[in-house]
Amino acid sequence: MFDPIHRRDFLAGTATAAAAVVAGVVAPSTAATAVATRRRDIKKGVVFGMLNKLLETMSIEDTFKTARDCGFDGVEAYTTTDPKKVAELRAASDRTGFKIHSIMNQAHWQHPLSSADRATVEKSMDGMKTSLQNARDLAADTVLLVPAVVDAKTRYAEAYVRSQRQIRALLPLAEELGVVIAIEEVWNKFLLSPIEFARYVDEFNTPHVQAYFDVGNVVLYGYPQDWIRTLGERIKKVHIKDFKVEKSTWQWTNLYDGAVDWPEVHKAFGEIGYSGWFTAELGGGDAEYLRDVAKRMDRIIAGA
Repeated sequence: MFDPIHRRDFLAGTATAAAAVVAGVVAPSTAATAVATRRRDIKKGVVFGMLNKLLETMSIEDTFKTARDCGFDGVEAYTTTDPKKVAELRAASDRTGFKIHSIMNQAHWQHPLSSADRATVEKSMDGMKTSLQNARDLAADTVLLVPAVVDAKTRYAEAYVRSQRQIRALLPLAEELGVVIAIEEVWNKFLLSPIEFARYVDEFNTPHVQAYFDVGNVVLYGYPQDWIRTLGERIKKVHIKDFKVEKSTWQWTNLYDGAVDWPEVHKAFGEIGYSGWFTAELGGGDAEYLRDVAKRMDRIIAGA
């Protein structure tokens, strides 16, 4: 074990930080007047895994062309350690105009930054460094990071302090490469409220750490529109998916087939003046399926 966490390390400054967050998130938004123009700036993306069906019979370049023709503007790629694959992705993106806008870091679940094991943390840091370099090489501006995992061996306070410490160590590289580290809220038993999520991001006090908000991930214990209004301009990127609970069972669904109140989500994004990427994170499929997903996303963007 290493890096023991003491109570004073976690609680120092808590009252001041929390008060600042609350003051920042409850103020009425003045962005509502910009809704009509900001909505036009939304771009539609897919996570790379949604293209696997196409990749069974197509090259990466042809897959990007097909996804573009289905109505998408770009893709969120995964961490790539093979330089040849990076070059292939970049060439395909450049030739098709299909933007690689973000990198989904791959090391953070198996090797979380919050681990007490030094070797595990080093693997996680190496993965993030690779992801940040991928972003630079592929002309992406963001790396998605799951910052910590709370489990039977890792207390919540330990996860908070350890993950922030490691992210701060990554900031010089992120700044050098011009890439944003975007923190995502997932089912990792961490950052369980929008106010805490906002506070966690604010404590870095840098534009190179922002939020990657996943609409579907909070449905089980919150309301996406509430999180959106609280996080506000901290939101750098957005994952779009749907979710429902019926008779004590839950399942991920296609857009509009779950419990997400999409008109209210649309309204909330308008109120904060969000412009940028909506990236679908759903199951993969063929071109017909992808066209349908793109049309459903058009409905979300239009507030239908």
